[in-house]
Amino acid sequence: MKKRIFALFLSALLLVTVLCACGDESQSEVGGTGSDGTSTSGEAVTGGELVVGISQDLGDSLDPYQMTAAGTREVLFNVYEGLVKPTSTGEYVPAVASDSTVSEDGLTYTFPLREGVLFHNGEEVTTDDVIYSFETCAETTVDTALAAALSAVESVTADGNTITVTLSEANPDFLSYVGMVYIVPDDYTDQATAPVGTGPFRFVSRSVQQNLVMEKFADYWGEGASLDKVTFQIFEDSNALMSALSAESVDMAVHLTIDQVNTIGEGTYKTLEGTMNLVQALYLNNNVEPFNNEQVRQALCYAIDVDEIMELTAEGHGTKVGTSIYPAFTKYYDESLNDAYPYDTEKAKELLAQAGYPDGFSMTITVPSNYTPHMNVAEVIVEQLSRVGITATINPVEWETWLSETYMGRDFESTVVGFDASNLSAGALLNRWVSTDGNNMINYNNPEYDSLMAQAAATTDDAQQTDLYKQAAALLSETAANVYIQDLPDFVLLKSNLEGYQFYPLYVMDLSTVHYVQ
Repeated sequence: MKKRIFALFLSALLLVTVLCACGDESQSEVGGTGSDGTSTSGEAVTGGELVVGISQDLGDSLDPYQMTAAGTREVLFNVYEGLVKPTSTGEYVPAVASDSTVSEDGLTYTFPLREGVLFHNGEEVTTDDVIYSFETCAETTVDTALAAALSAVESVTADGNTITVTLSEANPDFLSYVGMVYIVPDDYTDQATAPVGTGPFRFVSRSVQQNLVMEKFADYWGEGASLDKVTFQIFEDSNALMSALSAESVDMAVHLTIDQVNTIGEGTYKTLEGTMNLVQALYLNNNVEPFNNEQVRQALCYAIDVDEIMELTAEGHGTKVGTSIYPAFTKYYDESLNDAYPYDTEKAKELLAQAGYPDGFSMTITVPSNYTPHMNVAEVIVEQLSRVGITATINPVEWETWLSETYMGRDFESTVVGFDASNLSAGALLNRWVSTDGNNMINYNNPEYDSLMAQAAATTDDAQQTDLYKQAAALLSETAANVYIQDLPDFVLLKSNLEGYQFYPLYVMDLSTVHYVQ
């Protein structure tokens, strides 16, 4: 078994799926310097170029409100900014705005704009641009959680250089959604192919299935990037990435597996370890037999040994999860749910028999083939399910096929992927399972869950909202909406003369802090 998993690790590489997330502040170094990637020796050097190996093409729109793939959002974090932006410690700090204040009743947010902030096309950011960005985002965003938050905005107005956002009802998480409204020029129409933002890097070019190039924005309002140029080199074939690493032709590679890291070894590269901040699971189409039967779904939960999965696929690295909340969501995360379904093949067989499947059944697990951790986990799941009489077959598909047919078309029985959140509000992870949500790819339909989520969205009391979200998350576990597995480990390789890389509690890759040392 271990040999098969090892072979799979070497055959493909993953940059997590559409809705996957990367890293948190609990990173560590597997064989290098300080735990935050900062230098323990050597002097920082300004300038230089960086080649980053990634495994997924930025196949969707580059428009900030139309991005669906986590990999696209991860890269363009360097190009776009909101009035506020997240830090590696999970805080939201002023960005295009110089400050932010909220009224006592939680209905009025005030943002004085920072003086002299320029777009990458050289134009200065104005209040008209901010109002346009809020209105356009509210009307066009594909992020349902963001759309729901912005639906409570009654007005966005300007007084001099100050923006005021007025809500119809308070939302304790609203500032995190403000950070998702990327500020763009109101007279620019090519965001989908040639994005213009205010971030520390400006977009230069994109070659489909080859690369995306960005360069330092010299007129950035803040401290700015150290690097002059970054090229994201796309390696959808993991063997090609491993060859590039062996040839030392890439300077950095992200979202690697432990076996890939072990294969490269120490020397030219050092390794940082964080977590991907996502919920990896065997996601089940609740509209398809036999997964429309709760007992069958629960049987699958008992039949899956998460500890064995983590040991076989990542030498024990990773963090178990028991619902659609991962550990970086500290106040919503309930660790006790991780053990809601202890590994028990006899219990699984008993439930299958009660559900009318005493001899098991056959099923298909659709997996995006270029995502190594998902492919490897699916391989272990196939063996584990065979122990209770279930015959599972892996259907590897290209990423574009998975996105269009499995995710958008909901044409699947089960799939192993990971879902992330675009901000640190529980709704960003849990809203997708509301029965009417357009992103509810598993067709989960539970009136009790819908009611809890509606109550959580309506309350202005933070403690009450937190409790409602935790109840909703527990209900996903209780009804076995999916077979929850883990928050995957995240390994990043950097050349030994690179420092400054930081993991975030969201799926972003901030290269403004990365620099060479001598």
